[in-house]
Amino acid sequence: MDTIFIQIASYRDPELLPTIEDLLCNASNPAALKICIAHQHSKEDAWDVLSQYANDDRFIIIDIPHEESLGACWARNQIQQHYSGEKYTLQIDSHHRFVKGWDTSCVDMIESLQLKGYKKPLLTGYMPAYIPNEYPLGKEDKPCGMSFDKFTSEGVVFFLPYYLDESITEPVPARFYSAHFAFTLGLFCEEVKHDPSFYFHGEEITIGVRAYTWGYDLFHPHKMVCWHEYTRENRTKHWDDDKEWHLKNDVAHARTRQLLGVDGEVCSPCNKNTFKGYDVGEDRSIADYEIYSGIRFKDRSLTENCSLNKVPPGNSNEIYFLKFKDSFEIRKDFFKDENYDFAAFIFENKNGNSVYREDLSRDMIRDLLNGSEESVSVVKEYNGSTPYKWILWPYSSSSGWGEKIETRI
Repeated sequence: MDTIFIQIASYRDPELLPTIEDLLCNASNPAALKICIAHQHSKEDAWDVLSQYANDDRFIIIDIPHEESLGACWARNQIQQHYSGEKYTLQIDSHHRFVKGWDTSCVDMIESLQLKGYKKPLLTGYMPAYIPNEYPLGKEDKPCGMSFDKFTSEGVVFFLPYYLDESITEPVPARFYSAHFAFTLGLFCEEVKHDPSFYFHGEEITIGVRAYTWGYDLFHPHKMVCWHEYTRENRTKHWDDDKEWHLKNDVAHARTRQLLGVDGEVCSPCNKNTFKGYDVGEDRSIADYEIYSGIRFKDRSLTENCSLNKVPPGNSNEIYFLKFKDSFEIRKDFFKDENYDFAAFIFENKNGNSVYREDLSRDMIRDLLNGSEESVSVVKEYNGSTPYKWILWPYSSSSGWGEKIETRI
């Protein structure tokens, strides 16, 4: 029986127990699961007790008083130290729900990719959302992928989810790695270990690059596997308890820049030693990943294919574009109705393809309409070539889409 090493880092999460129950209930082979939980808990949380699994041989529960925790990546590193040769591994957060037979489905996808010549396939992505107090209602039933969002000011790459085409019948090549869903060969726990000195930001882009350089091929599952809860509203996160969390995050920012060469940063021999065990692999280079993904770290540039979220891989002949940034005047008379829910601000290229979108909120529109000025200046930026035109398109739930404003740049 193929065993699966389940990795769950939980921090004071009331969704942990429901997640475990759903994981087991919907597995085709629950006896084949080895479930390791970094249980970061507080005595204040009477509901956060795992005693029912204390004598279950399938479980390894790492007892961590919450004040001793150093963050998500540290906790995930603690878990990986308990890997003991299971054939597969699944890393998830502590707030998930699962489809029936999720384990068989994941193994089938991995095996199908191996038959196509991918020795080390990795299934990953931002999973569709569920809402705990509404489940099983209020969940999304479309598989999702990950697209580029932005480089943060610190040089870390952020991502956005997108819906996969419903006609797709096999896993989709992916650029990026999700820390809340990753299913692959168990060997991953030894080859691409979580760097415990990371806190939070930088985790996904560095793990994704490292996985690629270790010979793993990234894919988004084309079928539903599970759901993820994104907001964790009104629940305690690590950074709520740790008032110096930003200092740990600054360390992660610096290590991300050093490891990937963001802004041309060069890792000194002394710093290089600190990455021992958490470095890139030798099967492929970071330059190979840059060609594959369309992201170039030294100047934070993107190819058009990456900007448009076209399926990788890219090629060495593609042109990389630096960030486009400009200021735009949004006038009161663009809005014929005071009750718009939002307004889509869109950049399009000459082919009419949207290369960027960011919505103006209801509050932003009302502030403009109620203000003394006839217009406001809005600064927008994105990684890519100079767009051909920008579009402002307001929407209200009562009357639908309003008048579209289009202006050449």
